[in-house]
Amino acid sequence: MKTFELNGTARADFGKKAAKTLRADKKVPCVLYGGEANVNFIVEASDLRKLIYTPEVYLVNLTIDGKTVKAIVKEMQFHPLTEDVLHMDFLEVLDNKPIAVEIPVHLTGLAEGVKAGGKLSLEMRKLRVKGLYNDVPERIVIDVTNVALGKKIQVADVAVENLQVLNAKNAVVAQVKLTRAARGAQAAANK
Repeated sequence: MKTFELNGTARADFGKKAAKTLRADKKVPCVLYGGEANVNFIVEASDLRKLIYTPEVYLVNLTIDGKTVKAIVKEMQFHPLTEDVLHMDFLEVLDNKPIAVEIPVHLTGLAEGVKAGGKLSLEMRKLRVKGLYNDVPERIVIDVTNVALGKKIQVADVAVENLQVLNAKNAVVAQVKLTRAARGAQAAANK
């Protein structure tokens, strides 16, 4: 898993008025959960851009007033109109405690169904997995070479080493759909 460096400052003022003042100064109020005690802190909004607006999943090296902890992004809240970050929650990561995160899916290979005139469709861009953070990969790679026309790959068909996939077993990850041209060719062949 890739790492991301983020610096924060402990927060002393709480409440709506204090949060509004922080946001006006381009700062984002945050909370770190999972440690001995919850830690309230603030970060610069500009420092979060590369962490938020990417499909990648990062392990965050979070430095708050000189103390560094490893964490993952738990939740984000955005303004409904401006899409500015209003609040972020982080979860502290421990070496011996499993975490649940969403990992991007990457398809490789040329599917047999695509060669036959179908269209490959990625239905789930991310899969939710649970395991120790050392075992979590940057992405889940799925080979689609053997997927025929009209066939699909479900979550039950995906195995990730040392991790448990938490999505529904019958959910479709990727499939090769029939195109109009393929349907027309198939109808003409059946006549």
